[in-house]
Amino acid sequence: MRPSALLYLRSRALPGALAALAGTAVAAAWAAWWLESRPDFDHTARLPVVVLGPLLAAAAIGSSLHTPSDELDRTAVRAWWPRRLAHVLAPAALAVTLLALAVPGHAEQFGALAAVRNTLGLVGVTAVAAAVVGARLSWLPPAFFVGTVYLAAPSTPGGGAQWWAWVMQPGTQAGAWTVAVATLTVGTALYAWRGARRVTGES
Repeated sequence: MRPSALLYLRSRALPGALAALAGTAVAAAWAAWWLESRPDFDHTARLPVVVLGPLLAAAAIGSSLHTPSDELDRTAVRAWWPRRLAHVLAPAALAVTLLALAVPGHAEQFGALAAVRNTLGLVGVTAVAAAVVGARLSWLPPAFFVGTVYLAAPSTPGGGAQWWAWVMQPGTQAGAWTVAVATLTVGTALYAWRGARRVTGES
């Protein structure tokens, strides 16, 4: 790996973020197994795992989206948007793979498909938040959204809820997938274009 690439990874604390992703996946796998093994529980008990696991993964990615040298980035000879694009998509692909492996089976309910969809969508929300409020607080909007939806979503999936409560939907809901992919697209594009908002006091 080139020295410039290593410098980029270290300056964004990406190694720590990737380690956090691995830890999140291990914890999600254990939690899914434990919940499913409880008496009178089945795979539908994994709903908290396919919601909170992606939320923690998105927060880990968001922690690495800061820009320590904003002035240098703006005056660089090479455009930074390809690096920013890869910076979001590469960790997101890793998170998707790890969390899909953490909740195998029952793809039509709260299994790998729901985990993948929620990871993609929440990474998109986090990327938007990093561009708007800064990387340090990028975990806050997705956490607020998930907490609100978790309390307000109806118990019956489908209908209008698949559009606003998409993180709570089974894995095959088309509307929920549409929202998640659109959110990832918008968030990734916005972060690639603008980078993270620089907040007073950041170094």
